[in-house]
Amino acid sequence: MIGLAVVIAWSAGSCTAKVKPGQLDAQPGLPVPSGASQFTVRMEPAASRIYVVGNAASEERINLSARIPAYVSEVLASAGDRVKKGQVLITLDDREIREQLAAAEAQLNQAQTEYDRAKQLFERNATTQQALTAAESMFTAARAQVEQVKVMLTYAQITSPIDGIVTDRRIEAGDLANPGMVLLAVYDPARMRLEAPVPVRLVDRLAVGQEVDVALERPARTLKGRVTEVVSEVDPASRTQLVKIRLEGVEDGVLPGTFGRLWLEEEPRPSIRVPASAVYRVGQLELVQVVEGGRAIRRLVKTGPLYGDRVEVLSGLKDGETVLTDPVKEG
Repeated sequence: MIGLAVVIAWSAGSCTAKVKPGQLDAQPGLPVPSGASQFTVRMEPAASRIYVVGNAASEERINLSARIPAYVSEVLASAGDRVKKGQVLITLDDREIREQLAAAEAQLNQAQTEYDRAKQLFERNATTQQALTAAESMFTAARAQVEQVKVMLTYAQITSPIDGIVTDRRIEAGDLANPGMVLLAVYDPARMRLEAPVPVRLVDRLAVGQEVDVALERPARTLKGRVTEVVSEVDPASRTQLVKIRLEGVEDGVLPGTFGRLWLEEEPRPSIRVPASAVYRVGQLELVQVVEGGRAIRRLVKTGPLYGDRVEVLSGLKDGETVLTDPVKEG
């Protein structure tokens, strides 16, 4: 209970008095247990890692739009639905087109009859070559018109061009769909990438084909990526260049727009890194236990990034000091 009271008192005191990293505990410390694991602090050159924030996007995202102006009869897919290549997603009102097709086919039948009659008359020398050619032209034009209307009829069904997931649905049944207007989009969830604006000073550390580490927010995981493109244009406002990284081993679950971090290595610099287990917290304070004269004395430190099982100590420790990797429990 006495040890706990000391911790509480020190934590409370830190709210009113500024405690600097490296400051020793005023208490005499605790005995170091026999066989306690210790770590000798060393100031050594080490590469540091920084991250650049980016967002996930699909390498294949296709916007679907109508090729003809028509009212929407039915929308057969919603955002998040999985669809197959060739699956009908939207049907348009095709009644007017079918009427045009019926009229075109009637015209074709009439032209066929006129052409057949002209050929028979020409064979009997009862008509001129000019009349036969005119009848043939009428027949050819009528046939082309039928084929054109049939193609237009296929436009009344909007299908998925790929296996994928529907996103960005913007249309409902009864709406007017005009050519060029995005109705919905489909993306391939197996081909995702991270797009990150990288500061110009760090771009030289990246090259097309290079393997990098990427940490995703949702679902939370770290995976490998490969640089596919470094856009050769600098954003004058942010002084960054857009870098695209293909995410490897992604089959599903990464949504477009997901927050991610691209980790980059900086030049090696002298730093102190200790086992993360050596650092513990009391309130908002970060502490280690320094071994001095066979006792574990608390020392306030300030930590930086985590590198595997080591954490960088920015201040509070010096080269050659010894800390406990499994701090003695107090109280």
